Amino acid sequence: MFHSILVPVDGSAHADAALTQAVDLARCQRARITLLCAWRPFFWYGGAVAPVGVDVEQLESDLEAETRRIAEAARDRVPDGIDVETAIVCERPADAIIREVERGGHDLIVMGSRGRGSLRCLLLGSVSTSVLHRSRIPVMVVHASGCAEVLSLHRATEHRLAGAAHH
Repeated sequence: MFHSILVPVDGSAHADAALTQAVDLARCQRARITLLCAWRPFFWYGGAVAPVGVDVEQLESDLEAETRRIAEAARDRVPDGIDVETAIVCERPADAIIREVERGGHDLIVMGSRGRGSLRCLLLGSVSTSVLHRSRIPVMVVHASGCAEVLSLHRATEHRLAGAAHH
């Protein structure tokens, strides 16, 4: 039985699908949910100085504000009767997730796969992969419905190709 579910949210379709699954689990298990929204500070890969005319402080402020909007929208989706907490941190997402597991005493992570585009839906994103390898608690990785359809199509195609190879 799960008591505390950590749900990283980033506004993606995959994170939304994960939140839907987490809400269902929390309702059945009478568990609490912690929504985690992590944002990274802005870095220029071309050097230490930003290009002329770019206001890095404004970019970071906008990014933090967007992160807060995403967290609020996710919180609004959690129905009354389910205990919910929100954590917003400035840290690499995978590191933030692992740190929150330790801080919050969670016993399950439910997160989106973060795949992008139809082919990438077949693979886990780098954050999901990192968390899967580093987590000491169970991790449920959820694909958005569009990717689930792509996965089903991919599996059906593999099955047909394998069948054709045997004939």
